[in-house]
Amino acid sequence: MKKLASALTILILGTGLLYAHHGWTGYDETKPLNFTGVIKDSGYENPHGFVNLEVNKQIWHVVLAPPLRMESRGLPKEKLKAGTTATVVGYQNNQVKDELRAERITIEGKTTELR
Repeated sequence: MKKLASALTILILGTGLLYAHHGWTGYDETKPLNFTGVIKDSGYENPHGFVNLEVNKQIWHVVLAPPLRMESRGLPKEKLKAGTTATVVGYQNNQVKDELRAERITIEGKTTELR
């Protein structure tokens, strides 16, 4: 019984750490934002890809999905090149006001769900 309790404790703590890693609680999911702008630069590495998107002379750091997920859903690294126009829908970070966690991104008329 003691081993079962220890295993459950580890499972619960591990799940909490995984959730904390993503930090999704740090984003305001009550107010989705929708922006179209120009990609200034991007990253396609783990744990999450990103684009820095210029919207009305402001740069937004947009957190995307992990590269494997983006690739499997038809969003290869080449689509995130600087100069490309993109539309993102997502949630603003509560602490970092110029950061957005994207739910979806549209490039060249193709929308990719990121969650």
